[in-house]
Amino acid sequence: MEIKLAKTAGFCFGVKRAVETVYEEIKKNTDKKIYTYGPIIHNEEVIKELAAMGVEVIRSEEELKKITDGIVIIRSHGLPKRVYRKMEESGISYVDATCPFVKKIHTIVSRESAAGAHIVVIGNRTHPEVEGIRGWAGDRVSIIQTREEAEDFRVEEPAGRVCVVAQTTFNYKKFQELVEIIEKKGYDILVLNTICSATRKRQEEAGRIAKSVEAMIVIGDKRSSNTQKLFEICNKECLNTYYIQTLDDLDLNQLGSVETVGITAGASTPKNIIEEVQNNVGTNF
Repeated sequence: MEIKLAKTAGFCFGVKRAVETVYEEIKKNTDKKIYTYGPIIHNEEVIKELAAMGVEVIRSEEELKKITDGIVIIRSHGLPKRVYRKMEESGISYVDATCPFVKKIHTIVSRESAAGAHIVVIGNRTHPEVEGIRGWAGDRVSIIQTREEAEDFRVEEPAGRVCVVAQTTFNYKKFQELVEIIEKKGYDILVLNTICSATRKRQEEAGRIAKSVEAMIVIGDKRSSNTQKLFEICNKECLNTYYIQTLDDLDLNQLGSVETVGITAGASTPKNIIEEVQNNVGTNF
C-alpha cells in the first residue's frame, strides 16, 4: 500500500505557540494554579494531558468571576474585548496565547468599527474564534456562514462602508463565493481575506491528495472547524474519506482492498497521533 501523508498535516504556528505557552507557564509557575479560558485548542487528547498536569479549563465568564489567584491563559481562538476588561478590572493575571493571525482580525474590526464601518464576519457564528472577533467589532456587525445569509444581508443603517473579514479556518472557495454575493449589493465594501495562509495551503494540499488516492483519512477533533473543512474538501474528491480523532476510531478492515491511502490532519492534531495512524496503516497492509 502507498501512503501519501500531507506535508501540512498537524499543528499550525498559532496552535503550536498556544500549547507551548501553557507548558511554559506550568514550568514557570509551579506554585500557582494554571487555567485556560476555554480549551486552549480543539483537541481532546491535548486537553486531557494538560488536565493531568493540573490545568483547569474555564468555560464561562461566570466561572471567571470565581478566580481569586493563579494565571489564566487565553486560548488560541481569542476572546471578546469585554473579557480582557473584566480580568484587568478584577486584577486577574493572564497570558494571551491568541493566534497572532486572529489578533490581527481583532485589530482590523476594532479599527474599522471605530471608523463607522458595518463589520461582516464570514464564518461559523458558534465558533469561539468568531465569537471573539464579534466581541471586538462594536454594535454594527453581521455573521454570515451560508449562501442564503449572504443573499439576505442588508445594511439597515445609513449607507457607509462594509468591512468583510473571515474566520481564519474558513473554506477559501466558499469565502470567495459569499464575498461575490455581497459585492453585488453595491455597498462601499472593503474585503480583507483573513483566512490563514497555512489553512489555505492545508486545504489545497488535502484536496490534491484526496483526488489521487482510493481512500483518505482526515485526523482531528470533532469540534475542530478546520478539520471539518478538510473532511468536506476531501470527501468531495474521494468517496472513501474517514474522519477520525485517534487510531481507535479507524476500522483498518475498511482499507483492506485499497492500494493508495492519503492522510491529512487538522491544525490542532498532535504529531504523535498522526504518526500512530500512519505507522499502523503502513504496518497492517
